[in-house]
Amino acid sequence: MNVETDMLMSILKLTKDGPVSHETINKDTMFPAGLVRELLRKLQNDDLVNVQDNMVETSDVQRLELAVRALRAGADIERVSDFLRWKEFEAMAAVAFEHNSYSVLKNLHFKHSGRKYEIDVVGCRKPLVVCVDCKHWHRGLHKSTLEKVVKEQVERVRALTESLPNPRIKIECVSWSSPKFVPVILSLITDESKFYGGVPVVPILGLQDFLNQLPAYADSLLSIKLGDVKKSSSTQKSLL
Repeated sequence: MNVETDMLMSILKLTKDGPVSHETINKDTMFPAGLVRELLRKLQNDDLVNVQDNMVETSDVQRLELAVRALRAGADIERVSDFLRWKEFEAMAAVAFEHNSYSVLKNLHFKHSGRKYEIDVVGCRKPLVVCVDCKHWHRGLHKSTLEKVVKEQVERVRALTESLPNPRIKIECVSWSSPKFVPVILSLITDESKFYGGVPVVPILGLQDFLNQLPAYADSLLSIKLGDVKKSSSTQKSLL
């Protein structure tokens, strides 16, 4: 890795639990103090860190952007994911849905046919119920791995539809006449959206574009109705 990538990885690791000092970054990277200041100034100009006095701080959004930049520069995806807090990923997804007028439920737990299930984020905006599985890393992003992840998410969403109505599940769409449940995988992957069996796999930094265009393309995605599975035969299109 080059100097900038090493710096990105160091900041991700060190700011995981809060702000850090210049000196701490110096020791971790073993870079000269002048070089650390120069790199921090560049990152601050790109709005990737906040530097005040001798302290460096990052927001959840900035940390995700740092992670994506590190990946694009060749950093190992498993190492990057180790430095991200799990809840950062889910929080980013929830905020994006809320900003697009969805009501949001995080960490939905329910039981169906004797099994326990969890859906990370559920975003509701009539007639869509977007059910998100947050995957903050994939080992090599192999097609077989993604297909397995997609299959498991479809099973979760199908179980949810079959368990409704359920007084223990406080979800807005229960009162709708014909909601469409759309399984989605949200990932740290850095390329454009992919589709597996009609289910979109969306990069976290492309989530806003995906939500902007989702109403227009919803009919081309796999959707699950209460007690029913429906898949359009239309050719799947990239939303980004």
